[in-house]
Order: sequence, then structure tokens, then C-alpha cells
Amino acid sequence: MVKLSAVIITFNEEEHIEKCLKSLAGVVEEIIVVDSFSTDNTVAICEKYKAKVITKKFAGYIEQKNYAISCAKYDYILSLDGDEALSPTLKSAIIGVKKDWKYQGYYCNRKNNYYGQWIKHSGRYPDKKMRLFKKGFGEWKGINPHDFYVLRNKSKSGKLKGDLLHWVYRDVEEHQQKIENFSTIAASSYYKLGIKSSIFKIYFRASWSFFKSYVLRVGFMNGYTGLIIGKLTYRYTYLKYRKLYELIHN
Repeated sequence: MVKLSAVIITFNEEEHIEKCLKSLAGVVEEIIVVDSFSTDNTVAICEKYKAKVITKKFAGYIEQKNYAISCAKYDYILSLDGDEALSPTLKSAIIGVKKDWKYQGYYCNRKNNYYGQWIKHSGRYPDKKMRLFKKGFGEWKGINPHDFYVLRNKSKSGKLKGDLLHWVYRDVEEHQQKIENFSTIAASSYYKLGIKSSIFKIYFRASWSFFKSYVLRVGFMNGYTGLIIGKLTYRYTYLKYRKLYELIHN
């Protein structure tokens, strides 16, 4: 049976981190937490569950997650965010894989919770994520703040049963606050990559993001919450390209 290191990046995650850590019981042999100077009880909660806490200035989601992997003692990695937890079915699947590891990485579906409601539409489920993998066969990539783990060429992947539970936003107010922050990070990342913006692009991309979330991905089937998600998806895309436009022209 392989030994597994859980790696988690955190910043002020006291609301959810205990659910995350509890779900790891009986699954992993080590828990590594890379914390970006939390000002709440995150670190104390992690230490309560015998996690090894490493404090590091936040360098970006992709950079922070790749660093966390480098801190792990074991070659087999389970990578989570502080607001995620394993469902019972997913726990059992991971324990089974530890006994018979066949692939370089394993995907699972992530189930997202918005404002206390598990969302099955709007493109939020199944939200396919690779979180279980062997060191040396891939890395975190993407454009901050949107990261994803990528296996290198010729590496093979498998699929895990069960869901990774993700508490995205407690309420609309928190969602709006995160949009302000994430749109700034995304605009800066786009600017560094030389991605362009224009007045037309700002409104077209924002409108398309709403249409895709609410209509094409049947967000309307989530009821009023689906409409709010669609509107805030529009808002995020609008701010991202507007801030990029301002960076380019200033």
C-alpha cells in the first residue's frame, strides 16, 4: 500500500478547514498545510489535527500549490483547498487506490455549494478535477486564479468514484467580495500574458458568460440561485476584462 501526503494551501479558512481535515482521517499518512499568514484560527485548527504548517507569503495559487507538493514527504499526493472535503464514497475510493495504484493521476467530480445549496447545473457539476497523483508526472498550471493540475505527455489517468465537496460561497455578499479580488488577479495575469481587451470584448465576453451559465448549461434549473450565479458570472467576466482594459490603457 502506498503512503499518501495531503497538501493544502490556506488563508483564513477557519470556517471550512476542520471539515477538510476530518475527512482525511484514515486516508493519508501526512498533512502539509502551506498557510499565507492567516489572521484567524486556521493555523490553530490545523495544528489540532497534527498537520505540519508551513508559513509562506502568497505567490499565486499555481505557485503556492506546486510549492506545497515539494514539501510533501511521500511521492503520492492528495491536493485539496481549505474549503474542500472528501465525501465518504470518495474516501473509500482513495483508500482502494492506495492498495492498487495503477495510474499517474486520478480525477474525481467536484460538487459545489453556493449559498447553502448544492448546485447541479450552471456548468458547476460534474466539475472534473485531478487531485490525486504521483509526484514527478505533472504540475499545477493555468492562469491565476484559475489553476488546474496537468499530467505530462503519455501519463495515464483514472477516475475515482465519489465527490469532492466544495463550499464555494456562504452568501451573495461573500461571492461579490471574491469577484472583486479574483477579477483583479485574473486581469493582472492576462496583462502579463499579453491578452488584449476592448470595449466590445468587455461586454461580449460578459454577456456570453451569462448565456453559457444560465442557458447553455441550464443554470435556470437551479432556480433563483442559478440566476444569481449567472448574474455574478457576468459581473466577474465584465470586471476581469474592464480591469485588463484599464491596465493596458494606463
